[in-house]
Amino acid sequence: MDVSLARRNLGLILALMLFVMIPTAKAQVQRDSLAPTPPMGWNSWNKFACNVSEDLIKSVADAIATNGMKDAGYQYVLIDDCWQVSRDENGNIVADPQRFPSGIKALADYVHSKGLKFGLYSDAGTKTCAGRPGSQGHEYQDALQYARWGADYLKYDWCNTGTRNAEEAYATMSNALLATGRPIVLSICEWGKNKAWLWGKGIGNLWRTTGDISDHWSTQKKWPDGSCCQLGMVEIVDLQADLWAFSGPGHWNDPDMLEVGNGGMTTEEYRSHFSFWAILAAPLIAGNDVRSMTPEINEILTNKEVVAVDQDALGHQGRRVGKNGDQEIWSRPLSDGSRAVILFNRGATPTEVAVSWTQLAYPEHLPASVRDLWTHKDLGKFTGSFSSKVPSHGVVMVKVLP
Repeated sequence: MDVSLARRNLGLILALMLFVMIPTAKAQVQRDSLAPTPPMGWNSWNKFACNVSEDLIKSVADAIATNGMKDAGYQYVLIDDCWQVSRDENGNIVADPQRFPSGIKALADYVHSKGLKFGLYSDAGTKTCAGRPGSQGHEYQDALQYARWGADYLKYDWCNTGTRNAEEAYATMSNALLATGRPIVLSICEWGKNKAWLWGKGIGNLWRTTGDISDHWSTQKKWPDGSCCQLGMVEIVDLQADLWAFSGPGHWNDPDMLEVGNGGMTTEEYRSHFSFWAILAAPLIAGNDVRSMTPEINEILTNKEVVAVDQDALGHQGRRVGKNGDQEIWSRPLSDGSRAVILFNRGATPTEVAVSWTQLAYPEHLPASVRDLWTHKDLGKFTGSFSSKVPSHGVVMVKVLP
């Protein structure tokens, strides 16, 4: 072969590979448009792990449609790992026929019939974290299958990936999903190992910023192989403090799914958990058994004033603006010019916590109304500062409006 022709062919191949791996500007706009506010929904893993089935997903969809969650804004019903068992002779992914006898398309149709959206799970490696078939080498084939089934969301994990480059892996699946023509939200789940906040915009709609959450106030529970870690709620909150600049409409920092209602924390601690996810503009993906939750847990998950903070159209992630020992102030600017504010008490006893207007970037002389988002009460007008007694491991969450 002529050397110059070989070089031209090689250049063409490299150009095509680059086109496949790096999303175009148009693709980035298309991707960002899928999640203008943080996704809200439910995922099977935190409560049920591999014990998933068609009957479970249908009953969860029934519950979300009727228990106030749909009305509060929850949209997605997501099956996590263990729905898939093999590939057929053509390489197509196969759902567990015992647990999903009607097939995934019929299940997606059922979820859609409830006015909800449907999502699946896969992995960028050869196997999923539970050892089921992963999508490596089958990205376009799997994406087309998910689209045919009616998927609206894909959680894409990072187990068994070897030396694979994370940005390449997620860009490949992102492009595969876009090529189907069906709008499918992409959740990048590589646990913050490769700092997806630096490259994920335009590839995915949300990216995990940490290791897995555990249903504890504070812990660093290691995995069986000795590697780190499942994290407690406050460890995860701390890891979000400096990431606020990377989040915005269409592309969100994801501190993992909610543990609210799973039993490992107190109601007060769960209220803190939910408040922080809202002020952090985090995806609100419930992980409890929504079919049998207590009224207190239902009230937390469906608090429309707190959900409105999470879903605020401005899309700014809140950040820590004050810290004094166990007392902290977190603030988030909202689209109406107000601030959502958390007065946080990490300590073991109730304490008074105060926020000054200067911490909120307001002038000291400015009068502002304060509303408590958990008691749903207007507290009056204040000038210069506001303070309140905060319970142990608790928050007072307010909206400050000049």
